[in-house]
Amino acid sequence: MTSLFPRAPLLIAHCVGLRLIALAQAKADPRLAVWAFVVVLFGMLTACAGLPSGVQRPNSQARIDVADTRLAAVAAASMPAGNGQLSGMRLLPAGDQAFEARLALARGAEKSVDAQYYQIADDLSGRQFLRALADAAARGVRVRLLVDDLHAAGQDALLAGLAARPNLEVRMFNPLAVRDGSVASRVLFSLHEFSRVNRRMHNKLLVADNVFAITGGRNIANEYFGRSEPANFIDMDMFAAGSVVRELSAVFDGYWNSEHAYPIQSLAAPEFSSEAARRQFDDTVRAAGAADLTVAARDPLGQSSVGSQLANGRLELHIAAARVIADAPAKAAPGDASLAYGAVMNGKLELMQSARSEVLVASPYFVPGRRTMEILKQATDNRVRVSVITNSLATTDEPLVHFGYARYRGALLQMGVSLFELMPGAETRDSAAGELRGSLGRLHAKVAVVDQRWLYIGSLNMDHRSAHSNTEMGLIVDSPELAGQVASLLQGERLPRSYQVRSTADQPGLQWVAQDGQDKVVFADEPNSNWGMRLRLSVVSMFVDEELL
Repeated sequence: MTSLFPRAPLLIAHCVGLRLIALAQAKADPRLAVWAFVVVLFGMLTACAGLPSGVQRPNSQARIDVADTRLAAVAAASMPAGNGQLSGMRLLPAGDQAFEARLALARGAEKSVDAQYYQIADDLSGRQFLRALADAAARGVRVRLLVDDLHAAGQDALLAGLAARPNLEVRMFNPLAVRDGSVASRVLFSLHEFSRVNRRMHNKLLVADNVFAITGGRNIANEYFGRSEPANFIDMDMFAAGSVVRELSAVFDGYWNSEHAYPIQSLAAPEFSSEAARRQFDDTVRAAGAADLTVAARDPLGQSSVGSQLANGRLELHIAAARVIADAPAKAAPGDASLAYGAVMNGKLELMQSARSEVLVASPYFVPGRRTMEILKQATDNRVRVSVITNSLATTDEPLVHFGYARYRGALLQMGVSLFELMPGAETRDSAAGELRGSLGRLHAKVAVVDQRWLYIGSLNMDHRSAHSNTEMGLIVDSPELAGQVASLLQGERLPRSYQVRSTADQPGLQWVAQDGQDKVVFADEPNSNWGMRLRLSVVSMFVDEELL
């Protein structure tokens, strides 16, 4: 099970560590001084811990000798001839099909699998995914797996056991020197290098035989594929073929060969890379690999699964022009440009700025900041319709980030932006998430539709962390068909199951309007909250910079 609050360790470290020391100095409070001393002591105890030096990380590049693979043959059959600069694409809105597509590519690859993820959980989905990679390597496929190290706490044995196999390499991006303990304790014991460990690789990418790729918002964990209780994420990926895949492979190569990527063997204890560790890995993932994978015959867009289409030798794809936008791996190194927007945020904002009629944005975490507010104000001044959908306080997995967003609601409404916040609860099957609504649905998709023609999809949240601290990647696609599909899915989620937030002309404050059949239910206070919760969030937020949200 992954953390319910994935940013919490970094926020806690900042809040408990840096701010506690500052407050102790400012207020001369002996109790704060004691806690500050504890934090400093942690730093002293762990200052001797450091990353290994002289690490050997042989460079490698994406395979290009793939024309004779079956995946290449399927891609050729699925794409029109003579369109070398275009790409074939389809959305993966349903969690079950999104996971099946990943396994299908890993199982169908003959030359290479390259995978890059912010998080691979040690749960059923994570183990099935790793088993598929191990099976591919056993067939002689070269497998490269790159994982951000933050949420890999306790996984050294699992990942090193995987890497002990022939044809398989595992590297950890921007690792923490402290290898043992929980995520929170590892971060706490890394306070002496917080400016570095605060930088994370948030990318999500899978490439098979340098022919097909999947990228978007999903990590590898049960809750991204509709397999978790009590909560699942509503998310979206893009399946791609054609020229854009080569661009994605080039991005992967840049990260794989980066100085920030460490082979797991250089970090894990030596016994974790032994033959015994490999056998232990096999024992760990065997049961997961044999578990059934239930996939609906059709997704919300009426598409059959990627695996079934691969078996038939042809994929149903939309042909479109697309380009990759990606932050450089060097963004993980803190420096003078630490507050500069990355390439992905710049690219997404430029797309929004180009709007002439409509902008529709979905982001689970929406803390716009000055520049985004200026672009949205420019759009609404030019009579561009702007709609934003994000999580409500009841559906968010990051309450502090939601509190940061709440500070902007009044200004956004005043400039004419329409705000929608996802509602909790319903009893019907959620077609976009591929999950039962007995499980809480949390928005996690990061998409934008501009002028019913342009589409952004990727890993970037509309917040300071994605702009400044995380590395991100995404696609900008010129396709009215795909843009229309995303808008339809968002509006299907938004209108029946979201609160519309509005200001009131005759009194201060906001209102949340929910549709109940033909009637509207109006809330004068934030739904599913109370004054105690709001007070706690308000107090804690004083200790956390908006740049960390």
